[in-house]
Parts: sequence; C-alpha cells; structure tokens
Amino acid sequence: MKNELNAELISVGTELLLGQIVNTNAQWLSEELANMGINVFYHGVVGDNENRLYQTFKQAHERSDLVIVTGGLGPTDDDVTREVASTILNAPIYEDEEALKEIQDYYDANNQIMTPNNRKQARLLDGAELLYNSVGMAPGFVLHKENTTWMFLPGVPREMKAIMEEHGFPFIQEKLVPEHTIVSHTLKFIGIGESQLEHDLHDLIQNQSNPTIAPLAGDGENALRLTAKASSNEEAKAIIQDTEDEILSRVGEYCYGRDHDTIQDKVFQLLKENNEVVASAESLTGGKFVDNLISLKGASSICNGAIVCYSPVVKQQVLEVPSLVLDEHGSVSEACALTLAVNVTNKLQSTIGISFTGVAGPEPLEGHEAGTVYIGVYKDQQQPFCKKYHFNGDREMIRQRSVKKGFELLYHLLKK
Repeated sequence: MKNELNAELISVGTELLLGQIVNTNAQWLSEELANMGINVFYHGVVGDNENRLYQTFKQAHERSDLVIVTGGLGPTDDDVTREVASTILNAPIYEDEEALKEIQDYYDANNQIMTPNNRKQARLLDGAELLYNSVGMAPGFVLHKENTTWMFLPGVPREMKAIMEEHGFPFIQEKLVPEHTIVSHTLKFIGIGESQLEHDLHDLIQNQSNPTIAPLAGDGENALRLTAKASSNEEAKAIIQDTEDEILSRVGEYCYGRDHDTIQDKVFQLLKENNEVVASAESLTGGKFVDNLISLKGASSICNGAIVCYSPVVKQQVLEVPSLVLDEHGSVSEACALTLAVNVTNKLQSTIGISFTGVAGPEPLEGHEAGTVYIGVYKDQQQPFCKKYHFNGDREMIRQRSVKKGFELLYHLLKK
C-alpha cells in the first residue's frame, strides 16, 4: 500500500465536449477524493471515439494509481468505454448474470420491457468486481491491473453518486487508502478577497507540510481546506487545530463557518439567536434574497416576507419612496436603497430590513453602468446604512453576487 494515492478522473461523452451538459461529475468526485486525502492530479474529457479513448486510457494507466471513468457504459453503439478498457487492460468482456438480473429487475419494477441492447449494460471485464446501481440500470465495476485500480461508473450524476457513496468510496477506503488516518475540514470566509486571504497567510501556505492548506475560491466567498495525516483521528485533529488557531488569529473576523455551512445558514442562525425578523425590498434581485432564506427549514420564524419592487411605480406606490427621492436621486441610488430598507421593515412588521437596487444590465440605467448595486440595511431603532458595489459578469452573476453580499452584510451586522 502506497503512502500517497494519486488519482485521475476521465469523463467520457461527446456531449461534454460540445458543452451540451456540464461536467459536474468531475467536480464532485475531486472534492470527495480530496476530503479522503487522495491527490487528484489529472482531469480528462474525451468523446465517444475509440482511438481517442484508447490514447487517454493508455496514458492514465501509465501514470495514475487510481483511475475513475464516468460515462460510456450505456446500451448504444457509441458507448465504447468497456470495449476500449478491455483492450488496454487485457481483460476479456463477459456478460455478468448478476448484473443482467439487476437490469431486468429494474425494468420489471417499472413495468417496462427490456430491449435486447440493454444486455450490453451487464457486460463486465474479466476479474472485475461489480458495483451495484441502486437508482438506475447500468452498474459500475472496479478492476485492479498491474499498479492501477480502475473504477468504471455510469455518467448520469445521480447514478454515479449513489454507486460511489454506497460502494466506490468504501472500496477505496478499505483497499486503497494508506493505513494512516486522514482528517480534512474546511474553513469558510466572506468579506475578504482571495488574494488578500493568501497574502495574510502566505508564510503558512508556503511552508505547509502536515496539515496541508488548500485555498478554494468560491462565488463571493473563499475557503481553506486543511488536511492532516496521522496515526489516529485524535492526533490528526490536534494537528489541524494548531494550524486553524494560527489562521483564525490572523483572519478570524472573516471566517463564518466550517465544512458544509453556508452564509444563509449562519444568518438564519444569528437571526434566530437574536430574536430578529427580516424583510427584504428587492429590485434587481427580484426576490432571490428571500428565496435563498426561506428555503431553510423554519424560516417563517425569522422572515416576514419580501416586496419585489422592480419598477419605480412599485417603489413609489407600495413602498412609499417619495417622488422627490426618485426625481432627484433616481431609483438606483443610496437614498432610494435607504428608504426601501426602512419602509419595508415597517410595512412587513420586521426588526431588520434589507434592500437591493441597481443595474443588472446589459445596458446602463440612469447613468449607472451595469453591475452598479446599492444595498441598504436598517435595524430597528438604529441608523440605516447603505453600501455601493460594482460587480462584474452577466445579469445572473450580478444578481447572485448582490444576494451573497446582502447575506454578508447581515452576517457582520448580527454577529456584533
């Protein structure tokens, strides 16, 4: 068993190269493998072409300890993953009776007739171990040849994830991962840019060994994944804790959570702890902020609602923004954002109001370039405040970043 396990991911499908679907499989697998302490050194995408598949598989076999292939296991003629793998690995193909029964049972359970070409999905490589598919038809399988372990999975994300969680990861953990314990967790930051975060922690990142520190950039936030190797869980956690303490002593004011925490979760928690109720007035965001918040269970206790005020008429007639404000400052302005935040708080009987107004683009509005955004915040009995931002990107990116920034402002307001 090697001290380090180096993995490679290969996604098969011409539709990926054409951009018809997004390769979410590789992203998900990379994250999960990293959390297991497995190095993912290569990602590959190759179309349904035997010659190109052969060259891709051959190279992977020569350089990687673990190769995970998704896609190309279906019933049609262009699904040639197993055929190419058979040649590379010198493993004959056979029809597995157990796999065939699983496929037949799937059709029977759904009152459908199995067409003959679906028998192809029951074909495995000689010496392979079957990985059952509990949510679909095509099973996966795993085969060790020479110094490389190959894992073949269907390309449908839902099926691939189910197979990996139920069988693939346990197989890797039991038979491939080095005997030392690997512990990994993530610190999440908001309100500090990627370059500033790395600058403040430059010496720690440069001198990392155990634990390793991996910066991860997100949309409007950043993260650090800390991974330690030790002889026990307790020892690994202690190693991580020492480094985490040093990180937080420098940039802890920007750290809002760990691992699977989201900024929405933290704002929800703080609202509940402080007995606050929020309402939103949303122009360019069109209700996206409140949609993110009320997707959380129990949101009715901390959110009274929202008013989507996309047009000046609604701003004026429903949220009572004075015509003087709109005439002198415009709907894209600090004055408008402040008025919206205060008035929505009062109208929806809340203790905190937040407003979003700006230009999502692509054209300028009221003399403001696309990406100009004003976010107003009002907490009952306190002075309202407004922040101006300029976000890059298309309409959707600008709107999403505005929502994320709104949660950031509420987080820092509530945690004081």
